[in-house]
Amino acid sequence: MAFTLGIDIAVRAEHQAAFAEDGVTLWRGRKFFTRPDDLDRLWTDLALTDPAELTVVLEPTRNAWIVVAEWFRRRGAKVVMVPTTQSADLRKYYSKHTKNDRIDSELLARLPLLHPEGLREYSGQGPADPLRRLVKQRSTMVKRRTAVYARLDALVELLGPAWYDVLGSSYGIAALEFLARYADPHAVIRLGQARLARFLIARSRGAWRDSHAAALVAAARETLELWGPTRMEFAELAEDIGHEAEQALFLTRQIKQIDERIANLYADTDPDGIVASAPGVGSVISAVIAGRIGDPHRFTSLAAIRAYTGLVPKVSQSGVSKVESSITKAGDPLLREMLCTAADQARKIDPQIAAKYQRLMAGDRHHDSAICHLATLLITRIASCMRTGQPYQLRDVDGTPITETEGRTIVKERYRIDARHADNVRHQRMRDHRTQAASQESQKSLSASTSQPATTHPTSSKTP
Repeated sequence: MAFTLGIDIAVRAEHQAAFAEDGVTLWRGRKFFTRPDDLDRLWTDLALTDPAELTVVLEPTRNAWIVVAEWFRRRGAKVVMVPTTQSADLRKYYSKHTKNDRIDSELLARLPLLHPEGLREYSGQGPADPLRRLVKQRSTMVKRRTAVYARLDALVELLGPAWYDVLGSSYGIAALEFLARYADPHAVIRLGQARLARFLIARSRGAWRDSHAAALVAAARETLELWGPTRMEFAELAEDIGHEAEQALFLTRQIKQIDERIANLYADTDPDGIVASAPGVGSVISAVIAGRIGDPHRFTSLAAIRAYTGLVPKVSQSGVSKVESSITKAGDPLLREMLCTAADQARKIDPQIAAKYQRLMAGDRHHDSAICHLATLLITRIASCMRTGQPYQLRDVDGTPITETEGRTIVKERYRIDARHADNVRHQRMRDHRTQAASQESQKSLSASTSQPATTHPTSSKTP
């Protein structure tokens, strides 16, 4: 006998469960909260002699499902998940015009018979895994800091180009500390070069000294000359710049703390450094790959791992026709972004990857499209190494093991990309795009709306 418990997870409201035996519904509509007493009563009502006979089917609803899944797994039940898109499609087949929690739970209870290959056994801790959670949090903070830097650039431009020349574009700790306190040109001049130099030496650990202080004082005087007698409200502008600089400082400190935690967690997750042994993979990217993939054995095959990244193409096949379009982008976006970044660096180190990149570019392939192909190849090799427990081994195209230095030398000597050919391909693609757009415009119906001005001609003429 096979028992199935389908649970429609709710975030704030009560969950609903349906219980089935060999596909036949025994009861449905049982409501409960994620509380120990409610879960114990539900487990008692199941009256199972062997907990291993029970399969619990869930949808990954935000993070509310993880607690329920862990509770049932500790009791010995098998917990499987179904993608929300697949369950939604099956729900429409089961009940086209009605959608409620009772129907959802009953559908989940019948899924092992309706669509068994769509179920994925729950392993690991999912969102509860700290490394998986931290790498995503770090990515979010880096993007927020990049947005702050962009706003800070726009505000500093109001002071004139001299400030940008002195402070640079990287906005280190010393630059942010300075902008948080002394973004007003009048305040810089009142502070003086000597005190400003002491401030910069303390904040930059000696990297910025009298020369930077003198340049900043000169930049402040230049700002006052540029604005002339009109004089904008520098005090208000300094407040706005200070707020942005303080946000950037806060995010920078948070990112540094997260990096330390990620390094410790990655060392525990991958003590042999298998992911970090791959070319183009540094400390940040290796932690993202290890954290977002998790246990590589939870995937049925390497093809499933490639599909999880969303880097595989969409396929439409009917009879003898088969069309492969753009990538699905159905997987983890952070993992996909880091893999493309790593692949762009790996093609400069690994001769085998560089050779494939050269073949793709020689066939009039766009750089981004070629990088997606390389990222798919790279994640396949990394996942294979994770499964076998062996580090990544750089090899020449003939299979000879090489070092990273030798790989860089081979790539530079053999697999250079002709820049003129790449430019010609790009320009030809732009010309084809314009030609296609023009042909589509010319094929539009004369009675259809158009962006061109209307021209009217008389249909008949009368002679006076």
